[in-house]
Amino acid sequence: MGGNQTWITEVTLLGFQVDSALEFFLFGLFSLFYTLTLLGNAVILGLICLDSRLHTPMYFFLSQLAIIDISYASNSVPKMLANLVSEKRTMSFVPCIMQTFLYLAFAHTECLILVVMSYDRYVAVCHPLHYTFIMSWRVCSVSAITSWVLSFLLALVHLVLFLRLPFCGPHEINQFFCEILSVLKLACADTRLNQAVILAASVLVLVGPLCLVLLSYARILAAILRIQSGEGRRKAFSTCSFHLCVVGLFFGSAIVMYMAPKSRHPEEQRKILSLFYSLFNPMLNPLIYSLRNKKVKGALRRVLWKDGLM
Repeated sequence: MGGNQTWITEVTLLGFQVDSALEFFLFGLFSLFYTLTLLGNAVILGLICLDSRLHTPMYFFLSQLAIIDISYASNSVPKMLANLVSEKRTMSFVPCIMQTFLYLAFAHTECLILVVMSYDRYVAVCHPLHYTFIMSWRVCSVSAITSWVLSFLLALVHLVLFLRLPFCGPHEINQFFCEILSVLKLACADTRLNQAVILAASVLVLVGPLCLVLLSYARILAAILRIQSGEGRRKAFSTCSFHLCVVGLFFGSAIVMYMAPKSRHPEEQRKILSLFYSLFNPMLNPLIYSLRNKKVKGALRRVLWKDGLM
């Protein structure tokens, strides 16, 4: 590090650069979305814990997804909301780096959990007689723990490579949170190694898992086509199509952000894409994966009846 390079202590998150009236509108809208995200995922977690009928591998992984979505959204959205109604949009640099680390860790974990969930559905549909043997509780526990550990280790690699860099400015980040590509622009050294690792990680945790998910659902759809009942086929297709929409939204936005060529307005594009997987996707997941499910609806009714609310 050169003698005139110093470690910056604070950064300014520029966020959405719009007029004050639109900022208050966005604050209300995003606050509603964030509340729905917390409420929807908390309801799913609560139902899975309280109802023994949901103590199955499928709902175990759904509970993992709910934990990830709550953590993922809570890592970036509260600061974004605060900045929308505040003149001071600064953030200490150390918490900013921690936000980047957690953002990467939770994103990687969600990618891996989605792969395990798709495999669980593949086994349930294509090998129903061997389901309890293949998806034993030991397999489920090891899969979940491995996903979390590998994701945090990969995020730690990014963090170590991050901390070797000198950061001397500018002090402004043109994002609503400390997204890794935006923070890298603050470095006053060669970041090609970091960029290469980000690209390699994108292939590892985005393209690879997406291919596995699509392969699982392709096998599932092939099995569905062999179902004799027209009603059964329609229900199965409906479920798979909704699941694939969520998967496409999450993986698609991330792949475009980290692997597609830069557009003429890369920063504005990143903000919109970041909203998809930091706010919209965590809000949609409980609606698509769980609250449309008859078993979850039944568990909710049983809990409400038990508490005398219905």
